[in-house]
Amino acid sequence: MPSLKNSLPKFPGLRPRGKALSRATFAYFSLLLYFITSSFAPVRAEHTRSWRQSTYDDFLKGTSNGVAVRSDGRLELSPKFTLLADADASFLWSLRVDPKGVLYAGGGSPAKVFRFDASGKPATAFESTDLAVQSIAFDAKGALYVATSPDGKVYRISASGEKSVFFDPKTKYIWDLAFGSDGTLYVATGDKGQIFAVSPDGKSELFYASDEAHIRVMAFDTKGNLLAGTEPSGRVLRVTPLANKSSRQDKDAAIAEGFVLYETSKREVTALAVAPDGNIYASAIGEKQRTSALPSMITTPQGTTTITGGGVVGGTPQNQTPFIPFPPLLSSSIYKISPEGAPEELWTSRDDLVYALALNPENRLLAGTGNNGALLAIDGRGVFAQLAKAGSAQITGIARSSNGKIFLCTANPGKVFSVGPEYQPEGTYESRPFDAQLFSQWGRIEWWSPPPAAPVKSAGTSGEPRLEFFVRSGNTEDPGKEWTRWFGPYSQSGASVGAPAARFAQWKAVIHDGRPGDGIEWVSLAYLPRNVAPVIDGIAVQDANVRVQGNNPIQTGQPVSVTLKAPPAPNPTGVVISPSTSSQKFEQPPQGFAQKGYQSVLWTAHDENDDELRFAVYYRGEKETQWKLLRDKLDQKFYSWDATTLPDGAYYLRISASDAASNPPAVTLSTTRDSERFVIDNTPPVIERLEGTIASARNGTLPVFHSAMVKFSARDATSSIERAQYSVDGGDWILVAPDGNISDALEERYEFSPGELSPGEHTIAVRAYDHFDNVGSAKTLVTVPLAKP
Repeated sequence: MPSLKNSLPKFPGLRPRGKALSRATFAYFSLLLYFITSSFAPVRAEHTRSWRQSTYDDFLKGTSNGVAVRSDGRLELSPKFTLLADADASFLWSLRVDPKGVLYAGGGSPAKVFRFDASGKPATAFESTDLAVQSIAFDAKGALYVATSPDGKVYRISASGEKSVFFDPKTKYIWDLAFGSDGTLYVATGDKGQIFAVSPDGKSELFYASDEAHIRVMAFDTKGNLLAGTEPSGRVLRVTPLANKSSRQDKDAAIAEGFVLYETSKREVTALAVAPDGNIYASAIGEKQRTSALPSMITTPQGTTTITGGGVVGGTPQNQTPFIPFPPLLSSSIYKISPEGAPEELWTSRDDLVYALALNPENRLLAGTGNNGALLAIDGRGVFAQLAKAGSAQITGIARSSNGKIFLCTANPGKVFSVGPEYQPEGTYESRPFDAQLFSQWGRIEWWSPPPAAPVKSAGTSGEPRLEFFVRSGNTEDPGKEWTRWFGPYSQSGASVGAPAARFAQWKAVIHDGRPGDGIEWVSLAYLPRNVAPVIDGIAVQDANVRVQGNNPIQTGQPVSVTLKAPPAPNPTGVVISPSTSSQKFEQPPQGFAQKGYQSVLWTAHDENDDELRFAVYYRGEKETQWKLLRDKLDQKFYSWDATTLPDGAYYLRISASDAASNPPAVTLSTTRDSERFVIDNTPPVIERLEGTIASARNGTLPVFHSAMVKFSARDATSSIERAQYSVDGGDWILVAPDGNISDALEERYEFSPGELSPGEHTIAVRAYDHFDNVGSAKTLVTVPLAKP
């Protein structure tokens, strides 16, 4: 049996393997990721914002007292919800009202049945050493019948409190009891999935034998046919007596046959309810297992996992089948089956599990759920309301008295509540605290409430309005004594609130004398965050000869792509405020291309007000004191310019960001940030003292041979010499090393021999590159004489 606590296993995620990214690839993807995640800038931003709540998920985050939260996003008064008793039990599983209107509840552990007097005080009506009372029922005369599990029996409790075994099915589980109109007691069992019929005098016979492991719940349709919900196939059956019982060859065989009205997509049917119009409602939980050989799992309130057909039962090992370490994933659905047999899914959830169903006097379907202990009202397909929360983990049983009052029982811990039929005279709802992220001024509160569905009584003679709102503020995340008092009441939508400026705010609504269908559909609170200056997070000056483009191409042909240096990602101090209504634009990540003579810069910036920013770029020479404007009114976070317009030398850039586009002039703020030092060098190195000489030699008796020796120096005024090359008579360029082999100075000297040359005139060309790829060249002539014998 899976625990009602529904503790599901958590599996570690798989870590993909792969080769490490190169620096260039990593830089590119870092740049792309930044611009994708940070460039959704509002086209138009204003400081005034609205905190609006209008959805089910929004409203569920608040705290309600006498207020129901509807799935279609509405707050309305709920039926009166009252704690009757806190029973001395871990869980209560079955709840019934006897013919005199007295309330009984059965549970455990150990097995007990409680009787509650008019004030809700419990008294023990039955107890045994069994684990739990699974089901209770009353016959027409008011006699109490109790079914215990596991390995239990059906007991009859006399008016004096004496118990006797009424029926022993000799089976593992007794899941449900139901009395027919003729006084026959039907007993639903497992592990064999059988229903027994027991007459008032205690005589029993096998009524129906299914192919399922368990008959979990029973009910009667409007025509008196017995309905049954099963496990593990999650079926809803209609069970009817055989037309000709005497034709049975086996006298011990079942006397009824079953017909599947609907097989749900879930594993276990947990509750059935029948409406006067003939509609059948069924709740089911659990995902079906793919392998039929695996043991069955039944949900119980004991907080234990019971695996039937082997495995573990109540913590005791069984030998028939292996133990399953984790129960299947649980989910829950509610279905409606029309009198014609057409099924429809009304509600589904992976968070709440339905354990009980019932209809209130208005035939509104109620569902008791876990593991948040919520009572739901199902109003239609996908439309439901959370009426109340019990404070226990699960609502496990629902019963209705003849006067229309609804009773609930719970598990973990076991309690009993009453619901309705009257509605709360007043309900309050407190929203979750709202974090404006910045110190903010609070404006008007607005809401929408549909017209009353019925005439509303005036709350006395004071003329008290139907709806009242209150607002308070503070500078801590959790409201407490350090927050302001509640300001209000505000009974007209659009009222200016008196709560002082602060970072956090909260609103409270009070609904007076409402009717079903009345309520609140949305609430909006205006606020004005304090304007803060933009922040420039980082600047990345690109290498020389790189041009950056955005959406528009800057040159024809196939330019060589360059990996750009990515600036630091934005580092806001809090979550950036997003306006509730503003169109968004996507800023495509810029691309870099090689283009001689260009210089580029990228930067990152953010604004905690989410204001629209404009940028300006300034430059200053290293020994200069004044900043000169390169370009202003930029809305992009990059800029390229022709650096050949500036003299060679060291420079600094200053990026300025302003939020003037989103603020009045009086509150406009700006900020600046300076780049690191960078150098512009458009002048090629100069080749100096280039000369070539011829050396002659004789090797013993061999003829004289001649070789050339070339010397030169390369000098640059701004950047170091990067490399030098030579070429003989227009041949390939050959790299030559400077004196000392390291090329890192403004001037380098070179001496090399191009090797043995043939007699005659030869042109030797040399060239040198500086750090910015500027190249200077020169040539010299050498003449090799003819060799003499």
